[in-house]
Amino acid sequence: MSQSTTQKADAGLREGVMSGPELAAQAIASIAPSAVIAFTAASIFLGAGSGTMFAFVLATIVILCVGYIISMFAKRHASAGSLYTYVAQGLGPAGAFAAGVALLIGSWGIAAGSLGGAISYMSDLLVIFGIESAGSTPWLIALAVIIGGGATFFTIRGIRISARISLVLELLSVAIILVLLVTALIVLGDAAWDPSQFSFEGVPFQGVAAGMVLGILGFVGFSSADALGREAKDPKKAIPRAIMWSAVAVGVLYVFSAYTQIAVLGDELGEVASPLQAVAEKVNMPGWFTPILVFGVAASFFAVVVAPLNVVGRIIYVMGKEGMVPERFGRTHETHLTPHRVLLIAGPAAIVLDIILLLAGTHPMDITVWVDTYGTYGYMVAYSLVAIAGVVYTTREGIKNRLIWVTATVAVVAMAYVFVANVYPVPAFPLNVIPYLFVITMLAAFSRYWWIKAKRPAVLDRVGKTHVEEMAGIG
Repeated sequence: MSQSTTQKADAGLREGVMSGPELAAQAIASIAPSAVIAFTAASIFLGAGSGTMFAFVLATIVILCVGYIISMFAKRHASAGSLYTYVAQGLGPAGAFAAGVALLIGSWGIAAGSLGGAISYMSDLLVIFGIESAGSTPWLIALAVIIGGGATFFTIRGIRISARISLVLELLSVAIILVLLVTALIVLGDAAWDPSQFSFEGVPFQGVAAGMVLGILGFVGFSSADALGREAKDPKKAIPRAIMWSAVAVGVLYVFSAYTQIAVLGDELGEVASPLQAVAEKVNMPGWFTPILVFGVAASFFAVVVAPLNVVGRIIYVMGKEGMVPERFGRTHETHLTPHRVLLIAGPAAIVLDIILLLAGTHPMDITVWVDTYGTYGYMVAYSLVAIAGVVYTTREGIKNRLIWVTATVAVVAMAYVFVANVYPVPAFPLNVIPYLFVITMLAAFSRYWWIKAKRPAVLDRVGKTHVEEMAGIG
């Protein structure tokens, strides 16, 4: 690389330094709490009843355990490689590759699935505004191209602009939902107090445990700020804070929203198609509020298309720098200094998948459920691996790790339970085949690892060693 090119890259990096709030925006946008609030509490309520709030509390505790281990690594290793780099410190190149591929599946799956949610709610919004045909297949396909294309454009244009867009959209969406929920509690007055939700009497504990599974799924992507070691200001302090505080904030939001939806709707929560709209009708919100609410949820889904694509780009970038994938993916855009090559593949691939499913007659929200489930298996594997790697790494380095052992045990046991709960009892098609699709994808990806191990073993020595100061290179 020429000196002028290096200077340009360094200058671009300085311009791209991200603050703590922007890092938190990336984490929160990846979670998309508004989208989760829109339907997850109702799903948990079907089994947990008045214990729905407890299910979210347990899920938050599990996620904080995972976050504690990730934060331990983030304080010591600032990198764009996220869990791929962290797992390498404890489990070596094979574990790192497994974590990297699992996280890629998770991030891309959540992005592609959430595109379906954005399509669904934008279609509903257009219908509200009088475009009756907006629910037809041609309209849905057009929305897939426009929304998916917009998300891809923003990720290529720059991490700061995409993070800010995600932050604005998610804060707007959360604000709209909070206005609705707080207004509902005010309107209910004394009736808003629901002591049954704070009592274990009559709570189906099996339902709460099953609900915890959905609650954990509602946090996937919470650690995505750890992929921004290259762009963050003081990453070894800012990234751990962003991870932990975003998990706490979203956990509190989930618990509050679950309590309020049950207090307002009662048993109706498990019966209505759109709980938030049902709450709005229950408390007689003005007619103009419904389109704002629908837009807010659509915006949340769009934010969660953008944020995981950023993670995909940065993990592949690090893998390209280290030689685990072709070197051309370890180069950045000449102007925007973003990993544009992989984004130009990952973004359109998400659009194409959604279009194929739409042409097959799949409802956009079914796309969200199916593809997000596929992505969730990736996150579960990645979180389990980083927990195990945390124990191995701290033991080998002589770091006090009693709390690491505790949090790792909670994380691994919880992820194992989530996996079992998703495969047994055997769910209906196509959810029953998704675990096997995930395993096939992992094995197919490992063919690359086995080829490198046989043909280019020196590459394995570089895995996990690419950090911020080494990440230069455009073209």
